[in-house]
Amino acid sequence: MIEQKIIDLLDQKFKEEDFSDCFLVDLQLHANQRLEVFLDSDVGITFEKCRKISRYLEEYIDEEDWFGPKYTLDVSSPGITRPLKKLRQYNKNIGRKVEVKTNDGEKKTGLLIAVTDTEITLEEKVRVKEGKRKKTAIIQTVIPFDEIEKTVVQISFKK
Repeated sequence: MIEQKIIDLLDQKFKEEDFSDCFLVDLQLHANQRLEVFLDSDVGITFEKCRKISRYLEEYIDEEDWFGPKYTLDVSSPGITRPLKKLRQYNKNIGRKVEVKTNDGEKKTGLLIAVTDTEITLEEKVRVKEGKRKKTAIIQTVIPFDEIEKTVVQISFKK
């Protein structure tokens, strides 16, 4: 019930011009009056936007006394190590290297080159046998969203 109220407040906030590029990734209410709100943005969420949204939510939480006097509210980005959950996150990460774990346990790593409403396309480097030698080939693999268990952006420090 409180979760839906928070979602509704965020939807209202995201209609404002300064926050129209933002979206909710996840919301977790823990038993110890701790609320975690994970946000992202099409252009990257900033600390300042998280802070403003946190103050906005606190105002309503305090006014309506949803948690009483003692609660913790954490508003942040999901971080690079958390799996992608929303279509907008996939779109934002086109051109980046990702690791995809499928529902059958198979892992694929490659460049995310395309995203539709139903699937993603990875560009993978694979070793193929050509005669007696092996060579590296680049293939494109289409993976439907309903076959994806999780996708994580791979961090690279190469330039």
